[in-house]
Amino acid sequence: MSEDWAAVAKAINERVKELGWRQRELAERSQVSSAIVREIQRNTVNRKRSPRTLESLSITLGWHPQHLEAVLHGRQPPGLEVSTERDLSTRLEAMERRLDAIEKQLSNVQAGLATLIEHIKPSRSPQEP
Repeated sequence: MSEDWAAVAKAINERVKELGWRQRELAERSQVSSAIVREIQRNTVNRKRSPRTLESLSITLGWHPQHLEAVLHGRQPPGLEVSTERDLSTRLEAMERRLDAIEKQLSNVQAGLATLIEHIKPSRSPQEP
């Protein structure tokens, strides 16, 4: 069975453009490394990928979890209206991973703000009220 990575790259690039995202944003949202996203989007390295990679990218782009896998193998991508319990579970897991990443980023921002506030607070001398 032949694999059409150029078709995968085209599908991803068109969808990312529709969404107004940058490559980095797709990588962060999908929890797929920037290097792998870049390789796939530019179609520079055609190698066996984990099924979870294409699944995570598909879900992040708002498609059926098997969308990019179907594109890769020249099949018609499944529609979202045919979601099974497994598909919904997979999408929920991906959303949970993304929420965990967002929570971690917010925690880092909060810690950074606390540090910044400590550095810019005027120091008070003992004689000041």
